[in-house]
Amino acid sequence: MKKFDRITVDPDKMGGIPCIRNLRMPVATIINMFAAGMNAEKIIKEHPELDELDIKQALEYAAEALMVKDFPIAM
Repeated sequence: MKKFDRITVDPDKMGGIPCIRNLRMPVATIINMFAAGMNAEKIIKEHPELDELDIKQALEYAAEALMVKDFPIAM
């Protein structure tokens, strides 16, 4: 697995879900913003604490997380 130096997991922040650089910005929130049609430029404009590397790593982290074999999908 790739090393994700911008992704942090702290049980005392956001319930231990993966976030960007100890900020209270979950990786899942960034992915949801993309799913809603936002691009990296708009995300950064609305959340100036983020930068392009944060966004890139969030996407890479989500892609890597989906590589698990037993991912639940309803059919």
